[in-house]
Order: sequence, then structure tokens, then C-alpha cells
Amino acid sequence: MTAAAFTPQAEVEGAEAVDWIRRDNPAAAQVLRDAIINAAGRIGMHPHLGVARADLAREPYCFLTLTGFPYVVVYNSERRPPLIVRIVHGARDLPEVLRDL
Repeated sequence: MTAAAFTPQAEVEGAEAVDWIRRDNPAAAQVLRDAIINAAGRIGMHPHLGVARADLAREPYCFLTLTGFPYVVVYNSERRPPLIVRIVHGARDLPEVLRDL
């Protein structure tokens, strides 16, 4: 199985999210870390697993919400392996955060 790759920015965002949650709940932080890794594996196997959001980014970007967490994985579904470009909290101003995609 080939997992999706991460941009440096996505790696930092994922690590920051895990660190933020770890402050209050180390067990939940580990679950988030595992959810990110599992999402990368699922995206690698099924690049069109996420949904297109034309209101946020043009194709080939897809969006996958992490189950149980308010984070959205944004990835390029046409790259091989798919490329995770952002891991963003869903409460952020997504049009503003993602304007450079």
C-alpha cells in the first residue's frame, strides 16, 4: 500500500494539531496522530475518497474530514502518490486559509 505523501506545511500542521491536543489529552492526541496516518493510507489507496469543494479549491484538490476530529485533510488527488497539502481545523476561515491553492 502506498500512502499519500505530505508537504512540509501539512506535516507541520498535523504535528501542531497533535501537540495542541496533547496539552489536555495525550490519549486523544495519539488518536489524532493515528487518524492522520490512516487517512494518508486510505487516500493513497483511494485518491478520490474525499470530496471536491469548488467553493474552496479547484480540481484536483479533494477534502477529507478526519472522523472524530474537526480537522480537514486537503490533498491533490492527481499526484501519484496523492499529496496532502494542508491539515486545517474546520473552524478556520477555509476560503482565506486555502486561497493559494
